[in-house]
Amino acid sequence: MEAGGEEIRQVEPRKTVEIHLPDGRVFSGPRNIPVGDFFRKFEAANGSPIVGAIINGELRELTYPIQMDARVQPVTMKDADGARIYRRSLTFLLEAAFIKIFKNVHLAVDHSVSSGGYFCEVIGRPQLDARELQLLEEEMHRMVKADLPFEKKVVPLEEAVECFEKSGHLDKVRLMSYRKKPTLVLYGLGEHRDYLHGYMVPSTGYLKWFDLLLVPGGFVLRYPRRHSGTKLLPVPKSSSLFDTFQQYGNWLERLGIENVGSLNDAINESRIREVILISEALHEQKIADIAKKAADRFPETRVVLIAGPSSSGKTTFSKRLAVQLLVQGLAPFPMEMDHYFINRDKTPLGEDGQPDFESLAAMDTALLSDHLARLIRGEEVQLPHYNFKSGQREPGEVVRLEKERVIILEGIHGLNPQLLPEMSPNRTFKVYVSALTQLNLDRQNRISTTDTRLIRRIVRDARERGYTAQQTIQRWESVRRGEKRNIFPYQENADEMFNSALVYELSALKPLAEPLLRQVPYGTAEYIEAKRLLTFLEWFLSLDISLIPDNSILREFIGDSILKDFKLWDHYGKAQR
Repeated sequence: MEAGGEEIRQVEPRKTVEIHLPDGRVFSGPRNIPVGDFFRKFEAANGSPIVGAIINGELRELTYPIQMDARVQPVTMKDADGARIYRRSLTFLLEAAFIKIFKNVHLAVDHSVSSGGYFCEVIGRPQLDARELQLLEEEMHRMVKADLPFEKKVVPLEEAVECFEKSGHLDKVRLMSYRKKPTLVLYGLGEHRDYLHGYMVPSTGYLKWFDLLLVPGGFVLRYPRRHSGTKLLPVPKSSSLFDTFQQYGNWLERLGIENVGSLNDAINESRIREVILISEALHEQKIADIAKKAADRFPETRVVLIAGPSSSGKTTFSKRLAVQLLVQGLAPFPMEMDHYFINRDKTPLGEDGQPDFESLAAMDTALLSDHLARLIRGEEVQLPHYNFKSGQREPGEVVRLEKERVIILEGIHGLNPQLLPEMSPNRTFKVYVSALTQLNLDRQNRISTTDTRLIRRIVRDARERGYTAQQTIQRWESVRRGEKRNIFPYQENADEMFNSALVYELSALKPLAEPLLRQVPYGTAEYIEAKRLLTFLEWFLSLDISLIPDNSILREFIGDSILKDFKLWDHYGKAQR
């Protein structure tokens, strides 16, 4: 007898198991049934369709069998992992339907569309016309209505390679040559089989919310954005972001790097130095082009506004742009938008009850507008200095600008028309900076631009701020919410877009990020994300970071940037800052 009087004895396993939900509810069912069968008895708390599950701290598919009592959390389309599961499954459905209708041609899923979708194009024949696209969409809807199962099978790597060779997917054959594991998970839909990097829904019946839209050069597979429920958002008629992706695609062609397999080839064959040099030269060419366009609008335009999401390399871009403006005969004067914060006790509160420093209402836009107008007129201005320790604005340096000065102002609200409502648009030159990678694992497995930025930030935060990868991942959802509210809605207001992505960067970040990600504790919410990123980075060969130029955008994240302490000097040799 134990100290509590309860008898402990050996028993036969129960024929049932229980799942314990985060809200305290408990459901019982037969042992070894898929977790998805439990979910048919209830809806998720947020009302969104359930497409996956977290079981005892691990992300799982809905087909995962419950073999013993478990802690289970539904994963819906409104969750980041759920959105990825839905979009990945939808891409596979598109691919299977496409192959069924169009023989001996290939489909490429190139990049994301801001309203929710993937830009797709056909390889090996002219792009689809309206009638063909309608046939393809109808076939997809037919397959959804039939609720066909996705069949999952672990096969020897040799069998997978043979399958890809027969189907003509040489990009996948090249990628698999760098796989270290002896097996590969293939999914099947009818006679079609393919590798999908990540989990899937159980069947086509889950994929009810999509459509296809004809656009120049291809078509868009539209899906719901995470926070729009099951609603499809309209695709913008024109998009500078789309054009930027297309330009990056042209850069990849020029480099001869079509996918991760060809990037690994370049590293393996010692050609990566050329790839790095050309990639950096393309960046410099674009920055010089932006500087030339800004200079052409001078003196009418005196303010260059720079904005973009987190970890886009805005700081390094701003300094490299300043150098190129000097080449154009202009003398840049950098101003920091953060010094125009209102006092902390007056800062508006966010939904969490904490000061919302990312809100435009946290900025003294009237004072900023007044100072810019006076500086442009050549008047003397005492700039503010925001004391982040006290949360108070203090008097800063006194400045008077000469006529050839152009002001560079970087901040998250740079493209928001309400930042400088009284200033004519002709007086400003707006630049949007983001890392818009178009390098994919293969033609069907995309690399998310958000993942690239997150890995950049994990590496930089650890080096500069002492944050663990767990802490950075923990903050990331909040960062993304701020971007969606304050940056992305205004990106099309930009006069120019700069894509800070570098084709080789994930191979450079890999050896720095992996040790940090491996330290994320098992059982935490951040562990799931760390595990996903580690699995993703396995596809990349590492490169020697000493090959990366010291003025590269990437140096902002990996360290040793020659621009870190760069300052502009006036005609008298006195630092402006």
